[in-house]
Amino acid sequence: MQIKIEAIQIAESFNIKKFRTEFHTEAFSGSTSEVFYAITKTSSYLYVFDYGVVVFANYDPLAKDEFIKIIKNYATTLVDLNLFEEYRIETDVALHKIIVKNDYVIVPQIDPSILRIAMLNTGQSVALEYYEVLTDELITSSKHYILELEKRGKLSISKTNLLKYIGKVLNVKNSIVDNLYILDDPNLVWDHEELDLLNRQLKANFDINTRFKDLDYRLQIVEDNLTLFTDVLNVRESSRLEWIVIILILIEILIALFFHR
Repeated sequence: MQIKIEAIQIAESFNIKKFRTEFHTEAFSGSTSEVFYAITKTSSYLYVFDYGVVVFANYDPLAKDEFIKIIKNYATTLVDLNLFEEYRIETDVALHKIIVKNDYVIVPQIDPSILRIAMLNTGQSVALEYYEVLTDELITSSKHYILELEKRGKLSISKTNLLKYIGKVLNVKNSIVDNLYILDDPNLVWDHEELDLLNRQLKANFDINTRFKDLDYRLQIVEDNLTLFTDVLNVRESSRLEWIVIILILIEILIALFFHR
């Protein structure tokens, strides 16, 4: 038996509380930030995360498309980047342990807990990819200003646009910080050695921790660049104010000389 897992980044976030209230299917497990469904009628599984990711397992394509239309009603901002990750689970009754491969895992038998762990890590991988895309865009745009400094010795960006850029960077960073829990181990692995091992192996397989550290490092680079840009603009603003003061003083002197003739 083989089960296909598909994780898709659909939005920046979902309103999980409202979704759970209005989606008339009993949840297998869940919290304020995620909800997992084991649909016995179709032997399919569904995992929805508040950071905008939906993970399907053994889902019919038509049913998947229909659900995506439904979940979009609970999204804050839709993501149109075609970000998805696929994984699969295969069964081998002759096995006595779980074996994790690069793009699939082999288990003695399927159960909701194993599916949940595999779907969780697949969903985390997609979420990290989304943040990697965002940080890449920020780094690319900051490189443009760095090259301008190198070639012209000044920045052409206005203070307003710089503040918008700073706001965008902080928004991405805050979003990542808010979703730091995606790296947390689920409660069901705490007292289950086999599931804990599966979870750790999948994290290693998807490079979850390594990618997050790299993401944090790249955001730090962008923040350092922002500090530099802000300092350059502050110098520019100070110089402009100095010239304004000088001009006002000259005007005042000229007026005084004119009236004392």
